[in-house]
Amino acid sequence: MTLRLVVAEDSYLVREGIRLVLDRQPDLEVVAACADLPELLRAVDAESPDVVVTDVRMPPDTNDEGIQAANRFRTSHPKMGVVVLSQYAEPGYANALLEQGSAGRAYLLKERISEPDQLGDAVRTVAHGGSVIDPAVVEVLVSASRRGHASPLSALTPRELEVLDQIAQGKSNAAVASALFLTERAVEKHIGALFTKLGLGPEPDVNRRVKAVLLHLSARGVTPDS
Repeated sequence: MTLRLVVAEDSYLVREGIRLVLDRQPDLEVVAACADLPELLRAVDAESPDVVVTDVRMPPDTNDEGIQAANRFRTSHPKMGVVVLSQYAEPGYANALLEQGSAGRAYLLKERISEPDQLGDAVRTVAHGGSVIDPAVVEVLVSASRRGHASPLSALTPRELEVLDQIAQGKSNAAVASALFLTERAVEKHIGALFTKLGLGPEPDVNRRVKAVLLHLSARGVTPDS
C-alpha cells in the first residue's frame, strides 16, 4: 500500500530535497508540497494524506507553525501522522509536539533528509500510529540527566515502569489496561503514583504524561519506537 504524503517547507531547495528523498521510496508518494502554513492546511483538506512532513518553522510568522498544524490535525484529521522536521535538537519543541499525545507523531532533525531510510521509517511509523523522537534530542535529555542526580525512575515499582513504558508508546489508559491485563482504575492509580514519585505536580495530565515520557526516554536513551 502506497502512503500519500504532503510536504511543508518554506525553503524551495529543502522542500524539493525532501520530496526527492521520499518519492524515491516505492511505497511513498508526495501528493503536494507547500511553502507556508495556510497552504499546508488547504493541501491537507484537499488531499487527505496519510502523513504530513512539515518544517517546525515556516511563514506566516516563522515561529512554531509545524507544531500548531500537528496539534490542529489531531482534531481535524485524527488518523493522519505528522513528522515535524527541525534544525535544532530542542526538547521543548518535542514536548510541545507530544503534549496532546505521542501517537502518530515524530520529531526529527533536518539532517535526516540525507538519511532516506530514517526519514522513510519515521513516515511509516507515524502512519501506523507510532512515534519517533530524534536520537539527538534524546541525547540532549540523557546528557542533562547525567549532569543531575540519579534518575527519578529508580523510585518506581516494576509495575509503574511497565505502565510508563506503555504510555511512552502513545497508548491511552484503556489501551494500557488492555495490554497489561489491568482495570482502567488500576492504571489511573499507577499513573497517579508515578506522577507523584517523578515530582510532576498539579498541572494538566497531558503535560505530566509528556514530561514522564521524556524522563523515560532520557533514562533509556532510545527513541519511543525502538
